[in-house]
Order: sequence, then C-alpha cells, then structure tokens
Amino acid sequence: MKLGAAIRRHTAAIRAMLVFTVILGIAYPLLVTGIAQLAFKDKANGSLIKDATGKVVGSSLLCQQYVDKSGNALPQYFQARPSDATNSANSSDPGCDYSYSAGSNLGTNSATLKNTIEGRIAAYAKAYDVDPAKVPEDAVTASASGMDPGISVENANDQTASVAKARGLDEATVQKLVKDNTTGRSLGFLGEEYVNVVTLNMALDKAHPVAATS
Repeated sequence: MKLGAAIRRHTAAIRAMLVFTVILGIAYPLLVTGIAQLAFKDKANGSLIKDATGKVVGSSLLCQQYVDKSGNALPQYFQARPSDATNSANSSDPGCDYSYSAGSNLGTNSATLKNTIEGRIAAYAKAYDVDPAKVPEDAVTASASGMDPGISVENANDQTASVAKARGLDEATVQKLVKDNTTGRSLGFLGEEYVNVVTLNMALDKAHPVAATS
C-alpha cells in the first residue's frame, strides 16, 4: 500500500472516530439527560426523599431499617422485609446497607435458610399477634437485592395495630396512611399491590411526629 493511500485511510478513520465521539459520546448523552431532567426529573435524580427541612434522607427506591442501636425493631415504625444487604463483619448490621446489596444466595434445600425463616416467622407472629401459618411470605424472606422498600399490603395491615398503639393513634388513621402509600398493579394487572415502607414512615412522622428514639 502506498504511503499516500495509507495516510488518507487513517485520516478518514480518525475523522469518523471524532465525529461519532461527538455524536454518541457527547451530544446523545446530553440529549438523553436533558429529556430525563425535563420529563422525569425526580426519577432521573434517584427518586430522593427529603425531610421537612429539605435534607435528603433516602430514596423511595431503597429500603431503610427502622431499628435502635442494638438492631431491635422500633415499634412506632413499619418494618421493611428482611435484608441480607449487610456487612458480614458486623453482626449488628440490620441490613439495607447500600454498600452490600445482595441476597443470601441460600437455596431452598439450605438448613440455614430454613432455620432463619422459621425464626423470622416466630418473631413476626409474636410481634404482631398473627397466626404463624398466616405470616406473609415477604415478611420473612429477603429480596434478591436486599434493597426492596416495598412490602405486601397484607404485611402492612398486620403491622398497623402495633404501629398505631406505639404512636397513640387509632388504627383507622394509620390505615389511611397505608392506603395513601400503596402502589397498585402496573397497568392495572401486572404484579401485586405493595406498600412503600420508606414513604409510609415518613408520612407518619410528618403527620404524627414522635420523640426521637436511639
């Protein structure tokens, strides 16, 4: 190949690379980002949740654990489903740790998983005065990511009386907030209804503040 022809080919390749870099590496991302900010700003920015002072306290897409310093569930809050997103080196880590998003990776034949679930069933049944045979599945199993902020409506209903008692409220008041934070099936028929624990607990604190608990 002659030197002149080789230079022309390399020059054309470099020009093409520069053009597509500008189009696909700069213009297209800016266009998509602009559309997202205009049409879906909240979702594009992470569905962040702010408290009454405007401080970001989390995301409606990620679970939070409402526990005290010892890892015990706070009765004045609805509890998310169990989470295996924990720091294995910290036995007191209650889960929903964004740095360790994961499931347990235990199969249905695992004795460890069986014993864990049986323990969760017993604890849930005792805490919310529920027949162990009727404990909702999502109340004792972790999601694949360990970051699921949603629980079943049945699970939320089981917790309503306990939360209402802890806050000195009537159940109807709490039940209305549960309903307000319930998401229906996609397109009206896909999936199941669920309650977002994070937004529900924030709504509870906003409407009926409680004293800070350590």
